[in-house]
Amino acid sequence: MRTYPLTLAAALAATVLLTGCSSDTSGGDDVKNADRPSDSACALGDMGVEVGAGAAPAAGDTGTVTVTLTNKGPRCTLKGFPGVDLLADDKTTSVSPDEGAKAQSLTLGKGGTTSFTITYVRGEAGSAQSLAVRKASFTLPGDTKTAHELAWSYGAVDWRDDQKPSVSGFETSGD
Repeated sequence: MRTYPLTLAAALAATVLLTGCSSDTSGGDDVKNADRPSDSACALGDMGVEVGAGAAPAAGDTGTVTVTLTNKGPRCTLKGFPGVDLLADDKTTSVSPDEGAKAQSLTLGKGGTTSFTITYVRGEAGSAQSLAVRKASFTLPGDTKTAHELAWSYGAVDWRDDQKPSVSGFETSGD
């Protein structure tokens, strides 16, 4: 008789122990992301993207394209600059960070927003010193394999050494 209660107690203890070690992650985002470090790189797939432009009206004028990102995923961190490429029919070229800009680390909680700005000088259409941009593409630091493409309807971009476009760092837009 004494072995029955001990066997039952051991079985119950084993069940409780094994239940606590379950690898089931179907309990929602909190469970799935419990082991994700709080400083994980932001993933582009977790971001909402909005674009606003202050287009340059004529050749020689300066224009801006501001990309606002809203984090729809778990808390994440942006360290560095966005990677921006301008794509023309026959050429793809990378945009450098603003002169003097310093990379910083920015942590976004769910619903947090940030933005970056591409600044350019409008070039003359058909000029050898202009790039006939059709699309812009950007990636996030830490997620460089996933790119987001934007249609470019802001005219040719001046590509002379002293007029090349630049990209800002990430700016805090709110939480």
